[in-house]
Amino acid sequence: MNRIDSAADLDRLDFVKGNGSVTVVTQDERSGAVLMVAHADREALERTIATGEMHYRSRTRGLWRKGETSGHVQRVIALFDDCDGDAVLAIVAQSGPACHTGVVTCFGSDAAGAINVDALDRLDATIRARQSADATAASYTRRLLGDRNLRLKKLGEETAELVVACADEDRERAANEAADVLYHMLVALRAVGLGIADVRATLAARSDVTGIGNAAVSVPSSEI
Repeated sequence: MNRIDSAADLDRLDFVKGNGSVTVVTQDERSGAVLMVAHADREALERTIATGEMHYRSRTRGLWRKGETSGHVQRVIALFDDCDGDAVLAIVAQSGPACHTGVVTCFGSDAAGAINVDALDRLDATIRARQSADATAASYTRRLLGDRNLRLKKLGEETAELVVACADEDRERAANEAADVLYHMLVALRAVGLGIADVRATLAARSDVTGIGNAAVSVPSSEI
């Protein structure tokens, strides 16, 4: 495979074979999960290169940017063409679930689990799905999302329980309490329009070669 870094590299692709487009296999940079398979013509790939976000072409929607309506954008990490020039592998940082059904990938939750998609991504996608579910669908997550005081109270309680478990050096209880904290944290973040991808992006921005340089965390990355 050859990396596609500029519009000039698109000359290697055989758009004629695919009646003006090539197949795009989109893969998550973290888990390796195949998120979706779509098509793109030269214009869509030029827009992808220019903006750094995935664009596709379909017969029904025409030129479209992934996440334009859902907010689940795909930030381009790398593009590669295959040996025949009629397919492109897109490595992306996916924001939220890739599938319009709320599942991590368009191939379903079973496929995601089979390739070990990060558990936090799956949990975050489930919380997002609960948020957008019919208002009559009762669940603990929906209850937390609808009650600001309750979700913040529970987050505080679970954090305190984690502190106690760590103080007691109870490893099993600490792991369980940490899982509870992560769940309630993700619910609280979802209520303000954020998810695990936003947390990862913040951590990635801090973890550069010059160290983690902000007021909240001042320890250089070389010392972590």
